[in-house]
Amino acid sequence: MATPDVPAVEPATSGSVVAARDVTRVYGEGETAVHALRGVSVDFPRGQFAAIMGPSGSGKSTLMHILAGLDRPTSGSVTIDGKEIVGLGDVELTKLRRDKVGFVFQFFNLLPILTAAENIELPLSIARRRPDQAWLDELVGAVRLEDRLDHRPDELSGGQQQRVAIARALLPRPAVVFGDEPTGNLDSKTGADVLRLLRRAVDEYGQTIVMVTHDAFAAAEADRVLFLRDGEIVRDERHRMQGTEILDVVKGLE
Repeated sequence: MATPDVPAVEPATSGSVVAARDVTRVYGEGETAVHALRGVSVDFPRGQFAAIMGPSGSGKSTLMHILAGLDRPTSGSVTIDGKEIVGLGDVELTKLRRDKVGFVFQFFNLLPILTAAENIELPLSIARRRPDQAWLDELVGAVRLEDRLDHRPDELSGGQQQRVAIARALLPRPAVVFGDEPTGNLDSKTGADVLRLLRRAVDEYGQTIVMVTHDAFAAAEADRVLFLRDGEIVRDERHRMQGTEILDVVKGLE
């Protein structure tokens, strides 16, 4: 299937929170080598909600992991908030992720022995920083957890656990929040509620969010949808799309 030309990527600017240049990722060597990414270049500006989609094996999760500093590229450049992360040592990279990056995972990744309040404050506790109480109160209200703060994860529904995870990701005011299938473990109604919270974080708080998802209707909440196939960006739709439109594109890439 023919695909439209991908818009040219200009050199990273001060408005780019995350930028990748000519990123490749190869697993293995020789004839068994797997080329997960093939020279990907992309920018994500401040205050944008972007979704990354593609068939299984397209490289979307690999791209997110490299952009977030969870994996290292075989070659290329990645910057977060203007800081080059390729080549950083483990200690420096861990500190940068702690200070600049928030995460919302499919399976919540809450610590079972901590209360909701303690899980929300965990990144700042690790950094030995006190939360801004007004901002904490704002987030708790936004995710509607005022009456659940003393509950542990096993006393919360899946949707409530994901709301804890969103508040935790936003509390340090990171440069970017990465969502790895954030609605993948939720029913459609609860997933829609979580997406509304992410949308609100962009619209009201100016947060930058990059989300990998297989769900076309989740991607429809984003301002921009990137489509990957065989380790390359083959379409970059820089506008909001309908879920049915996104489904048609994904089917055409399979």
